[in-house]
Amino acid sequence: MENYLEERHGTCLKKGSRAKSPLPANYRPEFDMTEELEGEEASYYQSLVGILRWMVELGRIDIITEVSMLASHLALPRRGHLEACFHMFATSYLKSNHNATVVMDPTFPEIDHSVFKTCNWADAYPGATEPIPSNAPKPQGKSVDILLYVDSDLAGDNINRRSRTGYMIFVNSALVIAHSKKQARIETSVFGAEFCALTQGMDRMRGLRYKLRMMGIPLEGTSYTYGDNMSVIHNTQRPDSTLKKKCNSIAYHACREAVAAGEMITGHVPSEKNPADIATMIVPPGQKRNGLLDLMMYDFR
Repeated sequence: MENYLEERHGTCLKKGSRAKSPLPANYRPEFDMTEELEGEEASYYQSLVGILRWMVELGRIDIITEVSMLASHLALPRRGHLEACFHMFATSYLKSNHNATVVMDPTFPEIDHSVFKTCNWADAYPGATEPIPSNAPKPQGKSVDILLYVDSDLAGDNINRRSRTGYMIFVNSALVIAHSKKQARIETSVFGAEFCALTQGMDRMRGLRYKLRMMGIPLEGTSYTYGDNMSVIHNTQRPDSTLKKKCNSIAYHACREAVAAGEMITGHVPSEKNPADIATMIVPPGQKRNGLLDLMMYDFR
């Protein structure tokens, strides 16, 4: 097995070609039916994926979806999954893009307030307010803005048709949270998948607001939430909107109540300007992928 690994690594490194995407073209890990890995090879694959996951945690957001897909096969890895790891490591994708950096930028972002809409939610959700911790220290210093970008890829898994939730949370211009994970249940519509993603992002944003308050950091006003699905944005901007589909109604009302409580406000952003797209699907090499990475990372090329 050691000879195989040395031979495979050496072959990849000698190719010298620059991989333009983290996974081979048109490769879908869930469709891989190559031979199963056992023993040391399976452990080696799991250790490689563990390294990749730490790289994502440390700032390599450009591979977040691809690593999440490979991590879904830790229990039963196959030869093709290991080859995909080698592609990410050894065919120069990570090596040639080693300068990619996430910068903790404290500057205030430019916010286009015209995409947001304020409404009177008193009739729809009477008494809705954000719970402020009574034992929080006195806020000091400058306040910060929180920006949440949310997206979902409907039925992205070609085997079980589960959708994928992706969201990015910025404090001022610094990316502090990135998330990419398959949803817990199968959604039958784009509307349901997007609202499920928004709910998960809202819960994470709500926890961040609480944490910042307990650290004594001032939060003046709401969190700016962006999504590229017009139906979801319209339904979180209009108090008179109604929904009778029970399986989606919990996420629907949870998000609307958060807007009514002033915890967040929603606005539409085009898909090509929504960095959460990177966390929901494999974006092919090109202008869109480069543009999305430029929103989060510096010195990428």
